[in-house]
Amino acid sequence: MVLATRNADKVAEIRRILRLPAGGLVSLLDYPELPEIDETGLTLEDNALIKAREAHRQTGLPCLADDTGLEVDALKGAPGVFSSRFAGPGATYADNTAKLLRAMEAVQEKNRRARFRCVVALKAGKREEWVEGNLEGVILREARGDGGFGYDPVFFIPQAGKTLAEMTLEEKNAVSHRGAAFRRMAERLAERPV
Repeated sequence: MVLATRNADKVAEIRRILRLPAGGLVSLLDYPELPEIDETGLTLEDNALIKAREAHRQTGLPCLADDTGLEVDALKGAPGVFSSRFAGPGATYADNTAKLLRAMEAVQEKNRRARFRCVVALKAGKREEWVEGNLEGVILREARGDGGFGYDPVFFIPQAGKTLAEMTLEEKNAVSHRGAAFRRMAERLAERPV
């Protein structure tokens, strides 16, 4: 099965969530000759399906794809579907986080609620489906922790008393939006293999 991403951090995380050996799930990193897939959708569901469909078309193999967004209440759901490019094309994790913190400078603690949403899509032959996972939290004023990636250092989970970046990978996968979505997809695949 192919994971439709070239993000090595994401590939490692998903292999651990699904408990697959490196050869059990390949990614677009293993297909350097294939062109980039444009995420032109207006929703996370759209983008996950676009990536799964295109990777399936290009490789002929069953494909999984995800799209994840950070939805901040004080920013009316932004950055949302634009989370990975919030600070513009080619933005780094640090660029995106810095823009988020600037946009929230005047937001009081009680209004800093946010959630990560992850949609995982499957495309295998004519079969198409998707599942979703969510994680509620709060945006901090400064980064804490050096694990994870993306917005993890500023995404605080009150029940855990930590940011995602302060958790071990096992702790993060147990509670994360991506972990929940991929576990749901794994259950569906166990019930109805491709």
